[in-house]
Amino acid sequence: MKLIRFGNEGQERPGIENKSGEWLDCSAFGEDWNEAFFGNDGINRLKSWLESNEAGLPKVDKSIRLGSPIARPSKIICVGLNYSLHAKESGMALPESPVLFMKASSSLSGPFDQIIIPRNSVKTDWEVELAVVIGKKASYVDEANAAEHIAGYTLHNDVSERDFQLNHGGQWVKGKSADTFAPIGPYLVTPEDLPNPDNLRLWLKVNDKMMQDSNTSDLVFKIPHLISYISQYMTLLPGDVISTGTPSGVGLGLNPPQYLKEGDVVELGIDGLGIAKQAVVAYK
Repeated sequence: MKLIRFGNEGQERPGIENKSGEWLDCSAFGEDWNEAFFGNDGINRLKSWLESNEAGLPKVDKSIRLGSPIARPSKIICVGLNYSLHAKESGMALPESPVLFMKASSSLSGPFDQIIIPRNSVKTDWEVELAVVIGKKASYVDEANAAEHIAGYTLHNDVSERDFQLNHGGQWVKGKSADTFAPIGPYLVTPEDLPNPDNLRLWLKVNDKMMQDSNTSDLVFKIPHLISYISQYMTLLPGDVISTGTPSGVGLGLNPPQYLKEGDVVELGIDGLGIAKQAVVAYK
């Protein structure tokens, strides 16, 4: 199943993309795709509801804006240096355990929304990532049971301001949390429709030039390990996002480095999770 949310920013309504590729309005279900929905067995309840109601749901015009397929989560947790070649291009050692950092939930945006280069930015960068959405509260989870806590998967551009991240002191969160720095979607795909997340091509283009092209088989720490590991340090709540890291090909790693500027267009995709596209504008 593919969950979507559509409509103007802050007024998104819940929907699905059906097997024919049509968008259907699920407002009559009465819930948004948020923490309460996921935490109350929402996906299974929605599946049962659709068996009786899908045929009568209004179709959604595909010219309408898509928002993030999940409502604002309690937290967005990112994993750094989780592809070996990306660690190398960043000039950092391969980590012995997952490197974790947070991204402000206010950075969440839709998959086709603009990326806004923040005020005083000089090094805004791109990062295609596979993101995992939590479906059931997870605390001290064993790796063998981690899959029980997954609601689905989605596409994430972990937009990063490298000067803020690396040269402004403190933790990476400063370079990760500007508004529009977490475009997610176009949809959330439930696990039965993405049976092998450990073997997915992921790629990203800037102005139609391929910059990143890799496969999730190269992840240093796999998804079950990440869920288990993170849950030892914090409770993962339904709807929380874990972004699993980016492969090589980011602007920071180029020689010379290359960063986003107004007028650029970023396009990215992951097998089975669709394609997103974001135009870049300067903060005004």
